[in-house]
Amino acid sequence: MALESNGTKASEGENSLQSICYKRGSLRLLDQRRLPLETIYLDVRDATDGWNAIRDMVVRGAPAIAISAALSLAVEVFNLESFDGTCEEAASFLVMKLEYLVSSRPTAVNLSDATTKLKNIGLEAAATVAQAKYVFQAYIEAAETMLTDDVTANKAIGSHGAAFLQGRLKGPKTLSVLTHCNTGSLATAGYGTALGVIRTLHAEGVLEMAFCTETRPFNQGSRLTAFEFVHDNIPATLIADSAAAALMKAGRVNAVIVGADRIAANGDTANKIGTYSLALCAMYHGVPFYVAAPITSIDLSLSSGGQIVIEERSAKELLHSRGGLGEQVAASGISVWNPAFDVTPANLISAIITEKGVITKTKSDDFNIQGFI
Repeated sequence: MALESNGTKASEGENSLQSICYKRGSLRLLDQRRLPLETIYLDVRDATDGWNAIRDMVVRGAPAIAISAALSLAVEVFNLESFDGTCEEAASFLVMKLEYLVSSRPTAVNLSDATTKLKNIGLEAAATVAQAKYVFQAYIEAAETMLTDDVTANKAIGSHGAAFLQGRLKGPKTLSVLTHCNTGSLATAGYGTALGVIRTLHAEGVLEMAFCTETRPFNQGSRLTAFEFVHDNIPATLIADSAAAALMKAGRVNAVIVGADRIAANGDTANKIGTYSLALCAMYHGVPFYVAAPITSIDLSLSSGGQIVIEERSAKELLHSRGGLGEQVAASGISVWNPAFDVTPANLISAIITEKGVITKTKSDDFNIQGFI
């Protein structure tokens, strides 16, 4: 049973894996730092609450970050008691708040993509409506559409990915896949990206085993992905990050499927730290390596992954247990380097699975992402 931030029980029948609970004027986010032992929802009343929730990892996963940011501002403008400005001033207010929200997690392109679209909607509304309240109304409706569109996109990713894997991996009747970090219902509006592919494989009766890494140092794999697998009765096994190479060498993995926070125009992909290591292991052992992500994760303005800004996290996440929330586990005085993401070069990626289909390589072994889009 979920708990609201004030300690009261949430409504009966609420899905504990629903990371975003929204109705017009109200937003609650599942505090993923407390999973899997506690299911606590936090009230988000405005963009500042949204910024803090994203930055502090209450909510994470590129699609969920973008949607949570958009909805936090939707709640704020819906609950404004008064706004005396013009339509242009209302649009400027939205732009200022959206730019602030982008600064919470700069690596996830979904967030900047969503804010750009929402800025444009606000500016267009300001040019066509008579009152500021209608500018805000247009923004709210657009933010709500993003929420519903994400679930639809995720299910399409799952369908395309499952069909593609079964077509390419013709040997075994059932497949075992390895995934990293968390890309499921907790990282999106629902269903998931890479986990969406795994869910579909399981629903179609062709998943033998899903392996998930613990995903140090924040343990999104052991805390969140494992939690989703157990919740949905999907056959799954948790491994240490450092066990992945041995697992592949033993021939127990047919494919690796991961998500993405940003994909450059050439296919270079930023994802949770440790993804690059998995891709190198997969290449050495002849295991196909797939990225599953919505089109909004693709940033055509970047020619390669070398231009992707990599966020560095607090040293506490390494120095203390539970991603910085628990007791100290490292020696005092030690220096720490804690990048949140790494970039996997396109030459290590077999294909990119999107809601519009699967992007495969050309005869020259390159991705023509722009042509696909």
